[in-house]
Amino acid sequence: MQKEKSEMNENERHTAKMQKKKAARDRIMESKDGEKGLIIVHTGNGKGKSSSAFGMIFRAIAHDMPCGVIQFIKGAWSTGERTMIEERFSDLCSFYAMGEGFTWETQDKERDIAAATKAWEKAKEMIRDEKNKMVLLDEVNIALKYGYIDLADVVEFLSREKPEMTHVVLTGRHAPQELIDIADLVTDMTMVKHPFRSGIKAQKGVEF
Repeated sequence: MQKEKSEMNENERHTAKMQKKKAARDRIMESKDGEKGLIIVHTGNGKGKSSSAFGMIFRAIAHDMPCGVIQFIKGAWSTGERTMIEERFSDLCSFYAMGEGFTWETQDKERDIAAATKAWEKAKEMIRDEKNKMVLLDEVNIALKYGYIDLADVVEFLSREKPEMTHVVLTGRHAPQELIDIADLVTDMTMVKHPFRSGIKAQKGVEF
C-alpha cells in the first residue's frame, strides 16, 4: 500500500513538472511567429554534414517544395542520394554534380577552379529562381577553403540577392567565419570516433 502511494506521489510530481514545462514551452512558442528563408551551415570534422543536409532536401521533397542540389566536390562519385533524386524526384529537385573530386585527386588547380566557378554560377542561378524553396551547396566550404571561389562574392550574394523565403544550405569542413557570421543556423559536427581510423573503408549506405 505504501509502495503504491509512493508511486502515485511520484507520478503526480512528474505530471506537475511536465505541466510547468509545457506551459513555459507554450509561452516561448507563442512569441515565435516569424518566418524567413534561412542560411544554414553544416561544418566541422565529424561525419553527417552532407547526410543531414540531404535529410532536409528529402524533407522538402516530401512537402512538395521545389529544391536543388549543387555538388562542388563529389561530382565524380555515385551516391545513394543522387541516384534517388535523379531517378524518382527529378520533377521536384534539380541535381547538378559539378565537382570532379577532391583536389588531391584531380591534382589540377586550374581545372578545380574552373569546375567550382561553374558550380557557383549554377548555384546563383538556382538561388535566384524563387520557385526553389531550398538549395543545397554541398561541400562548398571546401571550395572556399582552397580559394576556388571568392568568399566575399558568396557572402555578398547570400546577404543581398538571396530571395527572402529561400533556404540555402552550405556544407563542408572549415566554414569561414564570414559565412558563419551571416548564417541563421550553424551546426559544427564533432568527430568522436570514425571507423576510417580503424582501417574501415567507406561503407555503402553509410558514407555514400
